[in-house]
Amino acid sequence: MKIESYCAEDTYALGMRCGRKAKAGQVFCLYGDLGVGKTVFTQGFARGLGIEEPVTSPTFTIVQEYEEGRLPLYHFDVYRISDSEEMYEVGFEDYLEGEGVCFIEWAGLIEDILPEERVEITIEKELSKGFDYRLITINGLEEKNESTGI
Repeated sequence: MKIESYCAEDTYALGMRCGRKAKAGQVFCLYGDLGVGKTVFTQGFARGLGIEEPVTSPTFTIVQEYEEGRLPLYHFDVYRISDSEEMYEVGFEDYLEGEGVCFIEWAGLIEDILPEERVEITIEKELSKGFDYRLITINGLEEKNESTGI
């Protein structure tokens, strides 16, 4: 499904709706260039899980754990890894089998080790529609609510 976002608040709100529907064991893979709003979407997602603390990209630590929500959130940013084998050093398999939700920014860099069953979210700019416009494509969600778009 494709959703249009006209500002950061729209992107955040969509992330929040996805977070509210997330289930234990789900893997969300986030794709998009630098500055498209991946972290904004992730912050909304975390809030949808009930996480109140600030969420930032774990660029230098690879994974950040948030335990306070209705489900734990394991937030990965794999932008700086050079090989997907590095993910095993941080216990990636344990996170996949955990009780929480895995959320992976720059997922394309570890495509070879991602589970087949996953939700893929792509955020793209389209400057012809405005500086803040984003087209957000979500694939892999089982249910769809026509009124909310997810």
